[in-house]
Amino acid sequence: MPPSPTSRAIRNPKTRFNWRVSDRIRWTLSRWYELRAKLTGQKYYCHALAGEAEYDITINSDLTVSCNCQDYDGSGHIGDLRKNSFEEIFFGPVAGQFRDDLAKGKVPIPTCARCGSFRRLKRGEAPPKPHLPHKGMLLENTVICNVDCIGCAREGAANIRVKKTMPLEELSRMADLAARLGMERIFYLNLGEPFLSPTITQELPLLREKNPNAYIRISSNGILLNTDAKREAALNLSDIQFSIHGISNEMCERYMMRGDFDKAYANMKAMVAYRDARGAKMPILEWKYLLFNWNDHPKIIARAMEMAKEAGVDIISFWPTGNPFYGVSWRYRLGLMKHIGRDSWKGREVILRPDIASAAK
Repeated sequence: MPPSPTSRAIRNPKTRFNWRVSDRIRWTLSRWYELRAKLTGQKYYCHALAGEAEYDITINSDLTVSCNCQDYDGSGHIGDLRKNSFEEIFFGPVAGQFRDDLAKGKVPIPTCARCGSFRRLKRGEAPPKPHLPHKGMLLENTVICNVDCIGCAREGAANIRVKKTMPLEELSRMADLAARLGMERIFYLNLGEPFLSPTITQELPLLREKNPNAYIRISSNGILLNTDAKREAALNLSDIQFSIHGISNEMCERYMMRGDFDKAYANMKAMVAYRDARGAKMPILEWKYLLFNWNDHPKIIARAMEMAKEAGVDIISFWPTGNPFYGVSWRYRLGLMKHIGRDSWKGREVILRPDIASAAK
C-alpha cells in the first residue's frame, strides 16, 4: 500500500511515521471487515449518516461537509455548502453511496474502520432509514493550529481546505443552520485551535444567540485563551475542555510539540477565576488529559489531580488513546487505573464540583 496523501503531506518525521502506520492499520482493518462480510454475511451501517450520532458530521472551515471528524485527506467529504443545501448533501449521491456500500458489507473509506460511528448490523437486520441529524455536529471555525500533535494529521486537511478560517458571515450562516436543524449539541472544534480565529470574541456570542438551548463545547490547548475579551466570549459556552497532557512542559511536548504547559495551565486557572468572579456556573471547565505510557505513572496522575484542584477546574478526565501507536497507556489497558474517579465514555473522570455531576456530558 503506497503512502496516503495524508502522510505525504505531513512535514514532521515523527508524525508522518505514526500516520503511515495508522494508515496501514486502517487499510488492514478495512480489508478484514470486508472479508468477514463475504464469509459471514456481516453488514454494516454508519451511525452518523443515519442521523443518530451526536458527533462526527462535520462542517469544515471551507464549508465542505465530512461524514467524520478524522477526515484528513478529504475522502470523507460528502458535499459542499457553497454549492448545495445541507439536506441535498446529507441525502445526496456521495452519502448515499457510502450507506449502500456499508449495507453490502463494504468499507467505503479506510477511516470507517476506526470510527465510532461504524456499526455492525445483526444478521437479517436492515440498516436504519436515514434522517437529518439533530443530536449534534462539529463546526470547525479554523483548521490552523498553534501546536503540532503527533496524533493529528491536520496538515493534510489544511492543504485541501479552500479557506483555512471561516469568515464571520459564513459562521453566522452555519449557526443558523444548526438552529434550523435543532442541534442539541454543537462541538465548536475539529482540526484547528478555535481561539486562533481573529473573530472568536464575536463568534461565540453569535453562536449562543442563535442556539440558546444548545450544549456548546470547545476543546482547546488553552495557550491562546489568554485575554479577558476571550474569556468573556467563552462564558457563552457550555463546556471547555483544556487539552493538557501531562504536568510539565517536557511531558506535554512529547505529544504536543510547540505547546507550552505553563501557559496552558495558567490560562486554565485564569478562566476558572474569571468565571467564578462573575458568579457564573458555566461553562463547565475540564482538564482533558490524554493518557500515554510516559504520563500515566500513579505519582504523576496523583499530582495532576492535585493541580486540577489547585486550578479550580470542575473535572479532570483521563482519556486512553491508541494514537500514536507507540504511546499506548498499558496501565489503563490492563485495568490498573479503575480506582481513579468514575468510568465514562472518555475513560476515567474525576468530578471535582459535585453540583455538575449530572450536567457533565
